[in-house]
This record gives sequence, C-alpha cells and structure tokens, in this order.
Amino acid sequence: MSKILIFTNQQEESLSPGAQEALAFGSRLASATAGSVEAVLVGPATEAGAKEAIAFGASKVYTINNPLLSEYQVELYVDSLFTVFQQSDADTLLLSFDRMGKDLVGRLATRIGASAITEVTDFRTEGGKLTWVRPIYGDKAYGEYSTTRPKVVVGIRQKSQGPAVPDSTRTGEIISVDYSVPLEVVITKLVVKIQSALSDIRLEDATIIVSGGRGLGGPEGFQDLQSLAELLGGTVGASRAACDAGWVPSNLQVGQTGAVVAPDLYIAVGISGASQHLAGITSAKTVVAINTDSEAPIFKRANLGVIADYKTVIPALTEKLKKVLV
Repeated sequence: MSKILIFTNQQEESLSPGAQEALAFGSRLASATAGSVEAVLVGPATEAGAKEAIAFGASKVYTINNPLLSEYQVELYVDSLFTVFQQSDADTLLLSFDRMGKDLVGRLATRIGASAITEVTDFRTEGGKLTWVRPIYGDKAYGEYSTTRPKVVVGIRQKSQGPAVPDSTRTGEIISVDYSVPLEVVITKLVVKIQSALSDIRLEDATIIVSGGRGLGGPEGFQDLQSLAELLGGTVGASRAACDAGWVPSNLQVGQTGAVVAPDLYIAVGISGASQHLAGITSAKTVVAINTDSEAPIFKRANLGVIADYKTVIPALTEKLKKVLV
C-alpha cells in the first residue's frame, strides 16, 4: 500500500488548477495501488483550501501557516515540504510541474534522497510493478520509466489530466503543522514584487493566447499582439527566442521550458515552431500560425496557416474584430 502526499498550492483561497490536476492524478494512482492520498498546503494555508483538497480526494491535509511562507521562496518551501513529507511517512510526493514545480522537484528529491521524474502524464501498473509515463522526443512518443529508490518525487505535466470533479460530501482530517523556519534556511528575502506581465491572466489559465516570436523583429510588435489579445479577452505569450532577446518578460514564455498551455485558441505570430515550443502547445484546441516562411514547422501543427507579414495581418484583423466584437 502506497502513501501519496500532494503539494497543493493555492491561488488566493482556492487551489490552483495544477493542484487540482495533481489531486486527480493522485486519486487515480491511489485507486490503482491500494494507496491513500494526503495533501499539504504551505504559506497562507486556509481552511477553505484544505476543505477543497479533501473534496478533490485527500483524506488528510497538512497546513502550514507561517508569515515567512506567505510569498514563495524556494529554500523555505523545500524545507517546509520536506518536514511534512517526513511527518507523513509518504513514499510518493506529487506536485504540478508548473513554474513553482520546476523549481521544487529536483531540490526536494535531493533533500529526501528520492528519485525524481518530471512531465509525467500517466502511469502503468502491471504485475505489481509501477511505471511512470511521460512524453519524449517533443511529444512524438511516450516513454515508461521505473524508479530504483523507494521514494519518488513526481512532477505532473500541466494540462495533462482531465478535469477534476470535487465531492463536497467527502470528509477528512486537517492537521495544523507547527513549523519554525530554521535561520540557516533563510538565505534570500523578498524585497519588492513587480508586475511584469502584459495581462492579469496567467498563461496556464488562458483560453486565448496570442504569442509572438523572433519574426516580430523587436519588442514593438508585441504592442500589436497586446491589442489583439485584449480585444479577444486573452493574454500575450512569447517564444523563448523573444524572451531571451529581452523583448518581453520571461514569464510570458510558452514551451517545454516555459508554460505548458491548453487554450481554445492559440495564435502564433512570427514563431517558427521549434520542438520545444510545440511541446508547450500540444493541448491547444485550435492553432493559427502567421509567418512569412512557408516552410516553418509551426504550420505542421497549425489548424489554420497564414503565410504573410504579421504587420499587414494583425492590424487588419484587429480592426475587423473591433467592428464585430465592440
């Protein structure tokens, strides 16, 4: 019988979509392995969040309320999660492989002395053996992996799980953990938060994304994309090349090393379509590509392709939509 601990981070007083996905995955895993599901909330952990975790499948929820954990700091989160993992006596730690998860998985595995596997989308159980499934070769195939250590930290790929359905009638135990931050762990301090995104909508939550790449030629082109995104009620994204060039903040990056997204509509403007970028939009329902290069790989993924200069397409499209939508 396995014991599964799930890190369920919150957005305000609700669980993040990634946390809900991790709980859904954990519940399936527990059913297949005769295991149990527990959860941990760190920082401004609320009773509402704990009850929500129970509704999504946890039988026990550990909460840590400490003022120093009110803002994400990787060293403190690793230490607090390690403390709860030890207390819970779990053998599997699950968490969403989002921006925070990418920070935490390797560090937690090292601290615990566990195996680590990321971008997991599924699992297999055969003959009492558990294997983890993750996409490989730019999502062109899937690999199955087994671990050699008794404990494992697993990062669940974003948007890879079906929608979790809460059961408000479920009951469970909520345990408040008395956690004191060791002084030697506090090696960084948050001085100020700067809102650098072009929209209040998180890429991972957006239903419409207008992304720009190297083909825009500079940061000015993102102003046109911003106008179109606002008109559609969406948000702006970018390729790694555009972020590395300093045209937009890195938190707008879409792709394997950025945000993995699943919008209803993804408009790729001046993006060639490297495999790392395509891996981030696998679950997008409709992809529209605008590029001057007719051989760009993005067209193989696109549902609709426009071979043209974005400077003629985007302004014209924006003006047309204003007449229809405004």
